[in-house]
Amino acid sequence: MLKPYGNRVVIQKTERETTTASGIVLTDSAKEKTNEGTVVAVGTGRILNNGERVEIGVSVGDRVVYEPFGGTEVKTGDESYIVLKEEDIIAIVE
Repeated sequence: MLKPYGNRVVIQKTERETTTASGIVLTDSAKEKTNEGTVVAVGTGRILNNGERVEIGVSVGDRVVYEPFGGTEVKTGDESYIVLKEEDIIAIVE
């Protein structure tokens, strides 16, 4: 498992459906790239200039929407994750 550093978050991407409601199978080029996922790990937070640590505002298990081109894709084994900074998270899905 990845352990993020500082104000970074590890997200497991949510995959889009590969077939439409009418049963048409979508190719990789026809599928939209998703920018939604589940938080699987959070860093220790950001350190301010005065040395105070600010905790990250999301928790493990939160479903989030993040900037479409934010973060770095990392593969470990068969799993694919996005590691991004907390400020690249747009919203928490409730």
